[in-house]
Amino acid sequence: MKLTFGKYEGAGNDFVIIDNRGLGIDPAPEWVAAVCDHRFGIGADGLMLLENDPSEPFRMRYFNSDGPEATMCGNGGRCIVLFAAHAGLLADGRISFAAMDGRHTATLLSRTDDGAVVSLGMRDASLPERLLEGWFVDTGSPHFVRFGEGIDTMDVFAEGRRLRALPEFVSRGGSNFNFVEPDGDAFRVRTYERGVEDETLACGTGAVAVAVTAAAVLRPDSSRFRIHARGGELEVAFRRDGNVFRDIRLTGPARRVFTGELNTENF
Repeated sequence: MKLTFGKYEGAGNDFVIIDNRGLGIDPAPEWVAAVCDHRFGIGADGLMLLENDPSEPFRMRYFNSDGPEATMCGNGGRCIVLFAAHAGLLADGRISFAAMDGRHTATLLSRTDDGAVVSLGMRDASLPERLLEGWFVDTGSPHFVRFGEGIDTMDVFAEGRRLRALPEFVSRGGSNFNFVEPDGDAFRVRTYERGVEDETLACGTGAVAVAVTAAAVLRPDSSRFRIHARGGELEVAFRRDGNVFRDIRLTGPARRVFTGELNTENF
């Protein structure tokens, strides 16, 4: 069977997206991994399906590049909103959709033919928990945040793999790892993502994790943060309500790189 797909990226986080309405695709992990392979497949950090939903204009299903269905992806969320716009689902630049972690809202703040700046509503987050030499918080996906210096020269792959195997994280079902350095009024971050099992150029839920952790332990009077990832700049804003961060908005770029057609028999 031949499937039309879109290749999208958000701050360097790249995805294969397929409109699954009416197709009934339920991909096996091996198939997802083959499609996402950067040498023998299309190449992507993850695969997403846009599907029908009984309560929302669509449902987002996200799969990590190693195959299994996974929790929320913030950069993926912005990309699938742009994909939905290209499919004609956004009448006024606004939309809501369902994902594994609940309902999300999104607004296209600006748009060209292939690109957009998207403001994406994220789920509430609780106060980060102190863990080892950093902080642990769930922002739709689990994240460990560690502040320090010299992140430009650190071996993120090696350190991410080391932390990933520690029992403190294995017992929680795994985690993503964010290494953060203050940069004036912003923060620079490098992220090792589970499922990808490598450093990625950006991570949306990771940017949110960095922002709420910074607000909790470093800058309690701030409610808006600029996050510099290797693939681009993201902005996180929220409202703090005691020990809960609410009305979280993740804003950043999304871009259609190309569209194509894949033959399922090749994967």
